[in-house]
Amino acid sequence: MSDVTRLLADWARGDEAALERLTPLVYAELRRIAARQLRAEKPGHTLQPTALVHEAFMRLCGSEPPSWQDRRHFYAVCAQVMRHILTDHARAHLRAKRGAGAVHVPLDAAAATIVQQQPIDHLALEDALRALEALDPQKGRVVELRYYVGLGIEETAKVLEISPMTVRREWTRAKAWLYRELAEGGSH
Repeated sequence: MSDVTRLLADWARGDEAALERLTPLVYAELRRIAARQLRAEKPGHTLQPTALVHEAFMRLCGSEPPSWQDRRHFYAVCAQVMRHILTDHARAHLRAKRGAGAVHVPLDAAAATIVQQQPIDHLALEDALRALEALDPQKGRVVELRYYVGLGIEETAKVLEISPMTVRREWTRAKAWLYRELAEGGSH
């Protein structure tokens, strides 16, 4: 059992000192996950990776910590919390604009992959991902782990306990579905 996994288990059991020892061990990876998620945002985004990590930690510490399976599970949950923070931030920004419509920036059709170099409509992507998760939870988890957490094919296969070939197939189909969904403007 790694130090991180042991400290996560201790934290889940209520050991606050474990959280203090855990933070420096996971901070760099959490910051990398946050930076990865923010690369997909529009230029000039007000949240920075450090702020996103801190907000995610505040949300995790403000609630009962789940029973962590291992460090990968912890990072996946953190990535999901960051995704929700960015979605909440985008919704608040739209409310501040009093309903101004968001511009859809489609995924790169030629590469059939989620584009990180161009800003994307985070709310549209979140809505599309939620629709995909409702239709096919496994495809939704593959997208979450590959795109938001940044796991590779093999790592995703281990987390989901499926074969790498299945991950590749689900990833390809999920990207195509998300591209079509975003291109059509969410008309399921």
